[in-house]
Amino acid sequence: MGMAKYSCGALANTQKQHFLFSCWSRRPISCTTLCGLMLFALGLISLFTGHVASNLELYSHSFGRGAWFYKQDGGTPIDIWKSRYSTSYYGCSERGPRFASAVSVRSSNGYLLIATSGGLNQQRTGVLQLTKFDYRLANDLDEELQKLRCRVNYHALRFTKPIRNFGQKLVVRMRKMARRFIAVHLRFEPDMLAFSGCYYGGGDKERYELGEIRKRWATLPELSPDEERTRGRCPLTPHEVGLMLRALGFKNDTYLYVASGEVYGGEKTLQPLKELFPNFYTKEIVAGDELKPFLPYSSRLAAIDYIVCDESDVFVTNNNGNMAKILAGSRRYMGHKRTIRPNAKRLSALFMARNKMDWDTFSRKVKSCQSGFMGEPEEMRPGRGEFHEFPSSCICKTPFNHSNFIDKYNNHTSGGNPTLPDSRYRYIHNSSDLDEKSLQKLY
Repeated sequence: MGMAKYSCGALANTQKQHFLFSCWSRRPISCTTLCGLMLFALGLISLFTGHVASNLELYSHSFGRGAWFYKQDGGTPIDIWKSRYSTSYYGCSERGPRFASAVSVRSSNGYLLIATSGGLNQQRTGVLQLTKFDYRLANDLDEELQKLRCRVNYHALRFTKPIRNFGQKLVVRMRKMARRFIAVHLRFEPDMLAFSGCYYGGGDKERYELGEIRKRWATLPELSPDEERTRGRCPLTPHEVGLMLRALGFKNDTYLYVASGEVYGGEKTLQPLKELFPNFYTKEIVAGDELKPFLPYSSRLAAIDYIVCDESDVFVTNNNGNMAKILAGSRRYMGHKRTIRPNAKRLSALFMARNKMDWDTFSRKVKSCQSGFMGEPEEMRPGRGEFHEFPSSCICKTPFNHSNFIDKYNNHTSGGNPTLPDSRYRYIHNSSDLDEKSLQKLY
């Protein structure tokens, strides 16, 4: 009748008088049966281990590129506010065993001349100038020297107390309005657009105005705006930045802090972004008249924006300039806070065709384009890019501990926000002229 034949044998245990039966089937096990057995086993593991099985994909990077989506065109999304792996990495820049401890010097036996040039970011990257020496450090240095750079960049090099305190005051004000916020380095100033050689739809007026600015750099080559956009070398417009963020999943009630100088086109250019995100703030809006002492100094204004961007929950950079790279490196070192870099090369074609697709399709394609550009730890590899953006020598992976992982993950999913304690340590606690009462007033 086609029935399977079985052969069974019995083994007697003379001591306990129990019988063990051994049976096997002559019919091969099907793939369906095998998969069913595996799923049943996984269910038992999940039953006894709780979080371990249900969140198995969180414990290993072997699922790698699935951080954004298991499939390129859809699947399980990530947390757009914070990397799920951020708690697994930390900044490690302690000096190695072959280096002696720092020595306290109570009196000076000379001095160094520190020369700064350019804007805020050139000053930060230019760490001092020694006569007859090239003072711009290369990317490829000994690991211990790279760690020294990290100790300088992320611990020793600080803004002056008035700037630190004022910048932190703006962070606190943003936190009072919203539990978390996005900072966008818009970088849509006239000089930036002129330097890029790109075109943004402003007709002959735009071509003339940016062309005149472009004459400041006599050595700039003639560029094709269309080719530059195709190559991903054009900053996104404020409207495109807003569309990208909404497509990624940020809702219109999200609070936006926009770090920017003079925006080309003024209010008309900003209006589409404001319509997408009505909770739109700048340092001028948040600070009001308190900003007046800083207005004559562009570098100080940039430093205030730097602090707020560094302390934001999500930082969005609109170009690959120095400030964006330095902030990206700092945020990686301080716990891989979410940093979004628009994949302009892939997004440019998508924005041009956005009116030919519905919103769900557009959103899905934006998420696919941004895979690998969301500030995940896996994006940072030794030797990739400039050291200021990818300080790989100074970032270590936390040894895996199951109980610690569960605690951190539960805290993350419950909405814990560690940003305030971090910012208090980094920007206020180091100010010797602020006592505990002053800190309480700020918070």
